[in-house]
Amino acid sequence: MVIKVFLATSSGSTAIKKKQQDVVGFLEALKVEYAELDIACNEQNRMWMRQNVPEEKKPSNGIPLPPQIFNEESYCGDYDTFFDAKEDNTVYAFLGLPPPPGSKEAQEEDEEQEEEEDTELQEGEEEAE
Repeated sequence: MVIKVFLATSSGSTAIKKKQQDVVGFLEALKVEYAELDIACNEQNRMWMRQNVPEEKKPSNGIPLPPQIFNEESYCGDYDTFFDAKEDNTVYAFLGLPPPPGSKEAQEEDEEQEEEEDTELQEGEEEAE
């Protein structure tokens, strides 16, 4: 699975450039395989991105701005949802990827799974009584 990051290489907006750099830099730091797809120089990329961002996620003018993130054909989110996932240590879940062993996200997943198993055991013991 390849993460697709739609961005504009020739954006005049400093804010957009910073957001794009933040996403790409973070993916590189995590060693996540990704592809940069330019919407400024490639009309096909721009049209695909615009058509595949869900309606409820588009801004009021209907034109989503980069960066937009996909896992293959599946929409992950925009910069704001990426930033929230980063803050919550849930980037792998946001990207639709399994967290690597030893990561905070994997440890939290393991803890949640153990809690669920403990709850199921307790419920089973209560029913047996």
